[in-house]
Amino acid sequence: MDPLALAVLFGYLAGSVPFGLVLTKMAGLGDIRQIGSGNIGATNVLRTGNKGLAVLTLLLDSCKGAAAALIFGIWAGEAAAMTAGFAAVLGHNFPIWLRFKGGKGVATSFGVLLVAAWPVGVAACLTWLATAAIFRISSLAALVAFGFSPFVALAMTGKEEALLALGLALLGFVRHRANIVRLFKGQEPKIGAGKINK
Repeated sequence: MDPLALAVLFGYLAGSVPFGLVLTKMAGLGDIRQIGSGNIGATNVLRTGNKGLAVLTLLLDSCKGAAAALIFGIWAGEAAAMTAGFAAVLGHNFPIWLRFKGGKGVATSFGVLLVAAWPVGVAACLTWLATAAIFRISSLAALVAFGFSPFVALAMTGKEEALLALGLALLGFVRHRANIVRLFKGQEPKIGAGKINK
């Protein structure tokens, strides 16, 4: 099988593992899709009140993107690493197991960038942390980090990495459409806030 095709398949299936949903069910907290934003990511897991579980979800979602990129980077080179990483984000956002209704890919994207273009990944993480610390809005922090990452990639890495960062940013913005509308309306909840309507 062609390495790039295998990278797509492996990356997608790895990314499709819904850690937030699995962990919350194992912890007896029910179906995470029935609370808050209905998302399966760490921010919505935090709305259960279990900070430890939210951190674990964040780490595992990051690691599945990082692992896909790392494995194929070692085995088949840079192009395969970026392909597997991008496919992992697609898997997280559109998992086959959940009828293609997944998360928004922030942690998974950052994991991919940390492996495929580590200066960009570090910059994205630091941008997210700084924006979240100032505004206390997770979606805004993600959008700012996504928005800056292609420019950081152009300045610090190369065209291929910039294209990866741009692709992840575009996908991230598409997945945050409802959040963008709420941000403009001043209705986006802050980190640690209670449930919101979908």
